[in-house]
Amino acid sequence: MPAAVSNEERLFSLVLALLATETGLTKADILSSVQGYRQRYRPNGGNASLERQFERDKEDIRDLGVPLESIELPADQGAVQYTRYRIPKGEYDLPADVTFTPQEIALLDLAALAWREGSLSGESRRALMKLRSLGIESEEPLIGFAPRLRARDAAFDPLRDAIERRRVVQFGYLKPGESRVRRRRVAPLALVQFGGRWHVHGTDLAAKGRRTFLLSRIAGAVEETGEGFEAPEGVPAEDALDGLNAVFRANRALLELTPDTDAAARLGSRGEPAGDGVVAVHFTDLALFADDVAAFGPEVLVLEPPELVEAVRDRLAAVVAAHGGGDA
Repeated sequence: MPAAVSNEERLFSLVLALLATETGLTKADILSSVQGYRQRYRPNGGNASLERQFERDKEDIRDLGVPLESIELPADQGAVQYTRYRIPKGEYDLPADVTFTPQEIALLDLAALAWREGSLSGESRRALMKLRSLGIESEEPLIGFAPRLRARDAAFDPLRDAIERRRVVQFGYLKPGESRVRRRRVAPLALVQFGGRWHVHGTDLAAKGRRTFLLSRIAGAVEETGEGFEAPEGVPAEDALDGLNAVFRANRALLELTPDTDAAARLGSRGEPAGDGVVAVHFTDLALFADDVAAFGPEVLVLEPPELVEAVRDRLAAVVAAHGGGDA
């Protein structure tokens, strides 16, 4: 079966394809040729779920401010299968009157260097070759999407490679509240970003079930084994994001914020009012959220849940002890 493709890579590939064409691509062209769709495309029909995915992706792209347009030729009015889609390059470029000084270019380049999602995967390169077979050529410098500095977890690349090769991996993992690193054997299915952090979703072979692991908690190197696996049906990346969203919605904290402080500005923007000076903020990972809250010190008071109150108190007590203070 084809390698799993994340939502981010599918949308990225779709934007590249729609930028590369002048005349536009039909839905059939896109579903059969673009990375993230073509792996599940059935030439003889039965693509209803894939077409719904494309409709959602179109809305997501437009929500990001990308000018995706539909083109209907007069002879094809009403025949949606012949509707063509493209991103007009002139509308997506910077305005002609926007210029940058050499110093500004250097700063923008430095910012780009801090973000590197790596070169396009082998699957992406093959997808581009398929698009070119349709007569679509892109003159965009794809290397511009792969700045050189690394700003993500070291586990990302080996996990991505293992997903593409369908190889089981093993790694050490440190759960919050535990002092011992445990070894995990995982058949990795998808890499997803949620809440600004990367996660790997896959089958934990010891637990015999799906699990999602935070990359920043992986201790040491990710080791690829010689053991292969077959991916299950469905879209693992969507399963992972659905699970993370469910956890996020279920975890709710009430925080009392001191007005006109950094905490009020930053944490207040992440939640919704729940009383005078109180906001309700959802979170995915209690330990990481406790780290964030504790960093604001006296600017924030945790009201609930009790587990978060205790976690923040422990962190503040550790800071006091580290600086030679008394009991917190």
